[in-house]
Amino acid sequence: MSEYLRPIHLRLLTGKYAVCKLKRWPDVSLDMLDVDQVFSLTRNGEEISLVCPEEMALKYANIEAGWRAFVVAGPLEFSLVGILAKLTKALADASVSVFSISTYDTDILLVKQQDLDAAKQALSTVATLRI
Repeated sequence: MSEYLRPIHLRLLTGKYAVCKLKRWPDVSLDMLDVDQVFSLTRNGEEISLVCPEEMALKYANIEAGWRAFVVAGPLEFSLVGILAKLTKALADASVSVFSISTYDTDILLVKQQDLDAAKQALSTVATLRI
């Protein structure tokens, strides 16, 4: 394992996101999804969660709207240690709640719209922001 010593670069995506809890696996089309948008559908033994642009949130879901997404520039090697910890510590120190998603190549941090300014300020202490 190697510690992540290179600068961390973050990109703030446009638009707002929803975090949804579903009762059943959705029948959704990704045709209207822009290449720069996040869509994550996850299932564990007890729940199904969906993160998507607000306009794609399923009406029958339990919806928590108003999230903004920061994407870590990748790809990131699996052997790297501490990237997510460094970013979430900066947010925790600023009392900003975070919802995180990891993909094969990168990490995505979602913060509530009302915390966006505080999140930008906190993250700029540990990363370079591209807004």
